[in-house]
Amino acid sequence: MKHYILGLSFLLLTACSKNDTINNCNYLLNVGVNLTVNLNLPQFSQLQFTSNSVYVGNQGNGGVIITNVGSGLRAWDASDPNHQPNSCSIMTINGANAECGCADANEYSLFTGQSLGTQLPCGLKEYRVEAIGNNSYLVTN
Repeated sequence: MKHYILGLSFLLLTACSKNDTINNCNYLLNVGVNLTVNLNLPQFSQLQFTSNSVYVGNQGNGGVIITNVGSGLRAWDASDPNHQPNSCSIMTINGANAECGCADANEYSLFTGQSLGTQLPCGLKEYRVEAIGNNSYLVTN
């Protein structure tokens, strides 16, 4: 009976296929993010209106982009997940989108985190946003 269970376990473990998409999304590190956003402060006041975004440096892999999506705030890592981190992989805000500065100019929706135009294996890395009071939010991972 032991041999039967051992053989079945071995078969199940070796029969599973690998997901290459997950392996291709290993460029970004799981860097700690702990950011308080107060919409009453001038640097975050734009976030009181739908589709406005703010970039905050020195957080995550390449900074954090916070966007008002109408139903609340969403926060994304500002480093392109389809590039190894370098000077051109830090994204800039262009309306409701984020654009990579590298030659391929990857573009992502700041509402969904998905790539626009060319289908890319990785979407933007999202961080948790939690309301912590009147007009204040905590962005963490």
